[in-house]
Amino acid sequence: MGHTGTDHRNVTFHRGRAPPPPAPPTPRQGPPLPPLSYVRLAERPLRRLPQLFTGLALYGFSLALMVRSSLGLSPWSVLNEGLVRHTSLSFGTVSAVVGVLVLLGWIPFRQRPRFGTVANVLVVAYCSDLGLWLLPAQFGLPARAGLLVGGILLNGLSVAVYVGARCGPGPRDGLMTGASAATGRSLRFIRTLLELVVLAVGWLLGGSVGIGTVLYALAVGPAAQFFLPWFAYRGTAGRKDGAGGGTGPGAGPRRTPVLSPAPPAPGP
Repeated sequence: MGHTGTDHRNVTFHRGRAPPPPAPPTPRQGPPLPPLSYVRLAERPLRRLPQLFTGLALYGFSLALMVRSSLGLSPWSVLNEGLVRHTSLSFGTVSAVVGVLVLLGWIPFRQRPRFGTVANVLVVAYCSDLGLWLLPAQFGLPARAGLLVGGILLNGLSVAVYVGARCGPGPRDGLMTGASAATGRSLRFIRTLLELVVLAVGWLLGGSVGIGTVLYALAVGPAAQFFLPWFAYRGTAGRKDGAGGGTGPGAGPRRTPVLSPAPPAPGP
C-alpha cells in the first residue's frame, strides 16, 4: 500500500506538466579518421609505397574513364583537355606540365614538395595516357554513362588510397593548403575558388563541361571521405596509443595490432 500511495502522489505532483520531448537520435558516426599529415618515407615503406602508387595509377585511369564518357570532366581535366586542343601534347603530358606549373605556385607559400608530390605528377600523367590508349574513343550513351559513374567513384576511391598513404600532398592540394595558410581563408573557400577559376579557363579553351562536371563536384568529395577511414595510414604513434581506434582493440598493448571499429581495411 505504501508503494501505491507514493506512486499516486508522484503522479499527482507531475500532473499537468508536458512530458519532456524525447532526445533526438544520435546520428551514426563513421569510422574515426586519423591525421592525414605527411609521415616520413622511411616509416613502413613496404606498406605505404604500394598503396601510394596503386592510388595514383587508379586516379589516372579514372580520369581516362571520364574523358571517354564525353559527358563532362573534373575542373582540372577540363583545363587539361582544353590545352590539348591547342597543343600537340597528349592529355597525360599536359597533366604533367600543369602539375609542374602548379608546383611553381608553391614557392611564394614556402611549401615543400615530398616524394608523393613528384610521384603524383608522373604516375597520374602516365596512367591517364595509358587508360586513353586502352579505351576505345566511341561508346554508346549507356556505356558512356557507365564510364562516367565508374570514373567518378573510382576517382573518389583512388584519392582515399593515395592520400591515405601520407607520402606528401599532390601539387593542387599543396597549393590549396599554402594559399589557405597565407590568406587566412578556409580550405573550402580556397579550393572552391581554384576549381571555379580552372573550370572557367578550361571551358574557354574548349574543354568538355557537362553533367559529369556537376556530378563530379557533388560526388567525389563524399566518396573520398567514405573510403578514407579504410585506407588512411595511422602511423607508429597511432598504433602505440590507439589513436583513431577509440576504445577498441587498438587501445591495447603496444604490440596489439590496430583494428578500426569498422570492417578491416582491405589495403596491404
